[in-house]
Amino acid sequence: MFKRPVKITRIKKEERSEIKDTVLIESPVDLIVNSEPLVNIICLPKDLKELSVGFLFSIGIINSIEDIKEVKIDEIENQIYIELSDSINFEVKNFDINPVGRVVDTSCGISSPWRETIKKALENEKELIKTKDNMKISSEIIFSAIKQIYKEMTLYRETGGCHGAAIFNIEGELLCLKEDIGRHNAIDKVIGDMILTKKNFKNVFLTSSGRLTGDCVLKAVRAKISIVASVSAAIESGIRLAFAYGITLIGFVRGSRMNIYTHPYRIIS
Repeated sequence: MFKRPVKITRIKKEERSEIKDTVLIESPVDLIVNSEPLVNIICLPKDLKELSVGFLFSIGIINSIEDIKEVKIDEIENQIYIELSDSINFEVKNFDINPVGRVVDTSCGISSPWRETIKKALENEKELIKTKDNMKISSEIIFSAIKQIYKEMTLYRETGGCHGAAIFNIEGELLCLKEDIGRHNAIDKVIGDMILTKKNFKNVFLTSSGRLTGDCVLKAVRAKISIVASVSAAIESGIRLAFAYGITLIGFVRGSRMNIYTHPYRIIS
């Protein structure tokens, strides 16, 4: 269960009324890999398969769906069990993560140790995003995509209590959209969806309703997505990493305006 009705008292101008509203439920979900507890993710308990696959991809444990043998979801105990392929050398002890760092919450996102794990995974990537300079996209497609995600974010429209992330191709076609209380979880979910459905990350861009932090940018870099856009602001950590890895980072996409913080050559006016 990821939402429930509540009774509220609403005051509007001078009128007071008792009505029913809907709120989202955040829950801690354990991700268990090869029978070893890896991380506890506080999230909207929906699209958990996509969340787990996207998270494992983001931190560099897997590179494709072929690296996973099986995914099982225990919705009663809020646990996700993943068995990796024999070719993946995985041991929890290889991750220098303390007990506090093993909790991924909905506000701050991944902890510093996980962030370092992602950066280590990127060290092995010889092809940086900068090599994809031939990708160009119209600003009108970005504007249209941001408008579309708010039309498609049904839980947001119902509750106002979650973020959304979506991946589009350069023609502006929506490939996948997911919602979660945490903006970083929503991004993991759409990345996981792309992996599970074996869609290609080539010539796509990522959109989000949340702030563009370093965590969000690192997830895009890991998927080699070279354009990231949001209705919200960019944070210094996100701008710094976007510049370093060659990401075109766009914030405040509202109406007919946007702020391009890094590598603006990909956006055609």
